Amino acid sequence: MTEASDWPFELSIAVIFRDIDAMGHVNNAVYFTYMETARTTFFVNRLRLAAPEDLPVIVAEATCTYLSPLRLGETLQIRMGVSRIGRRSFDLSYRMTSGSERLVARAKTAMVTYDYQRREAIPIPARLRTLLDNSLSPNT
Repeated sequence: MTEASDWPFELSIAVIFRDIDAMGHVNNAVYFTYMETARTTFFVNRLRLAAPEDLPVIVAEATCTYLSPLRLGETLQIRMGVSRIGRRSFDLSYRMTSGSERLVARAKTAMVTYDYQRREAIPIPARLRTLLDNSLSPNT
């Protein structure tokens, strides 16, 4: 996916001083917080959840490929979409650019639907599966 319109969800995040490391750019670990902010906002807004903990998912794996440094004062555009749906899991793909459309990073999280009380993976609930089906990203 390269066009912004190919991504079902987009969020802008301002880079703040706390995000910067001693080398003067956004620290690698902060990108995982950016992804968490995007997916939490996506799910809370699209499923109209009262709180993030109402979403029965857990992160099983997260990867990020860094392509260009992001610096203080820039605005991160994070685009996100569903790239795979299984029976009990799904993948979210992310495309992160600076406000000027410079590609900064690509990332993916593998999410598992999870019953926190029983402490086990569960099939994707129907309401969540509908949202995921409607948020598939072409050409991932």
